[in-house]
Amino acid sequence: MMAGNQGSLSQFCRSEGWLGAASRFVFRSTVVSTHDILRDLAEHGAPEGTVVLAESQTAGRGRLGRRWLAAPGSALLLSALFRPPEPFLTYAPRVMMSCGLALREAVAAVTGLAPALKWPNDLIVERGEQWRKLAGILAEIGIIAGQAPFLMVGVGLNVETPAEQLSLVSPVATSLLVELGHPVDRAALLEAFLQRLEERYERLCAGWSPLPEWRAALAWMGREVWVKAPAGDVHGVATDVLDDGTLVLQTAEGALLHFPVGDVSLRL
Repeated sequence: MMAGNQGSLSQFCRSEGWLGAASRFVFRSTVVSTHDILRDLAEHGAPEGTVVLAESQTAGRGRLGRRWLAAPGSALLLSALFRPPEPFLTYAPRVMMSCGLALREAVAAVTGLAPALKWPNDLIVERGEQWRKLAGILAEIGIIAGQAPFLMVGVGLNVETPAEQLSLVSPVATSLLVELGHPVDRAALLEAFLQRLEERYERLCAGWSPLPEWRAALAWMGREVWVKAPAGDVHGVATDVLDDGTLVLQTAEGALLHFPVGDVSLRL
């Protein structure tokens, strides 16, 4: 594994394991989006465990149509390919949960921070009533006629991004550099994440469910939150999450509303 926090990750190489192994690792200096590169590879038969890593991207995608931009060398930007077992729609959300848990654990192991997961797929640092976003995770499904669907999971983790650049991205964005006050080895973070994700994915394919662990890692469960959903903003208490990742919200009138997609915050 390449050491040093300032150098390029172009020579990154896992010493063991199949997820992002040398034969399944693609590095690009600058891309429009790592998802775009991975989709093309997947459609041409790339094996499960293929990982596309970039030093910078010019039009990375976030949820709800947002963009994820990163200056060269400032972040971990990657997309990983999975071909989960059938039934696909049962396993796909479990893969997403596993990715969030693996990233949370990797950051904790390498830095000592204790981040939380914000439904459905953000990594955050909590400061009392305030919170800041460290990373986002985005999944996309690929379908080829006559073949089983595949799942691409993209990760954007702010590592070396200084405060002045974060303010241009989002008012709630933060980075490991800002939180810790010193640089962090991106190669160590990448290795820790891939190792933990590989372990969880293998357990998942053997029948393990990440739901209990994922539910326990979610911030603000049992608290009053706002959910920004396609149909509008709704206020209530986050009471639970279901097997497919759906958020259950109880309104002041006692109604239980289900949100398969959306975004959650402590205030509107």
